[in-house]
Amino acid sequence: MPAVIIENPEFRNKAWIFEDRAKAGEYLARSLEQFRGMDAIVLAIPSGGVPVGLAISSHLKLPFDLLIIRKIPIPGNPESGFGAVSLEGDMVLNGPMVRMLGLTPEEIEELAGPVREDLLARNRIFRESRPWPEIKGKIVILVDDGLASGYTMLAAARVVRRREPKQIVIAVPTASASTVNLLAPDVDMIFCPNIRSGGTFAVADAYRNWYDLSRREVVSLLEAHGLLAAK
Repeated sequence: MPAVIIENPEFRNKAWIFEDRAKAGEYLARSLEQFRGMDAIVLAIPSGGVPVGLAISSHLKLPFDLLIIRKIPIPGNPESGFGAVSLEGDMVLNGPMVRMLGLTPEEIEELAGPVREDLLARNRIFRESRPWPEIKGKIVILVDDGLASGYTMLAAARVVRRREPKQIVIAVPTASASTVNLLAPDVDMIFCPNIRSGGTFAVADAYRNWYDLSRREVVSLLEAHGLLAAK
């Protein structure tokens, strides 16, 4: 059964809705009040999902962790991806994009190699390589700062589904309408106040203050919330 989708109709197809990621997370947290006091956990996708997820976790008093997963960049266009790979090795590919790019299985593996190395580094730096949290029977709230193609979040949902959660909830400030439809069969609920349709989509267009978070900034956020020991 497709996911229940919760959006804000007043935000449909609008740009520059949120001041920054933290404010977007605060807005989302108010929409997620039904999960306060429940057996739930917030799993954020770094880097951009960290400030959003921390705001949700703090507001709802829910445990927080990271789901280490990354897109596989398109050759010559590192801001865009043709799929995603997880720390555990799951790979989800955008089939039409792969065919359009004419990528062979060997080329895909070559492009995924550096991403896998980066996943290990992120897990070491952001999580200190801690064991995976127990999520069986829990409500899992997957968070990112927005969804363009959606394949990173799709891979995340499938990693989580294997661990038998009670419910998978996606919470993102902004997403393309086509991506929401892509993800709906794989999760239970999608909270996305700003859904946009049309020929082009950029996550950044939902924010008045947008920039790529550095690793140091992510570490500082985690330290500030007591999730990493200050160094």
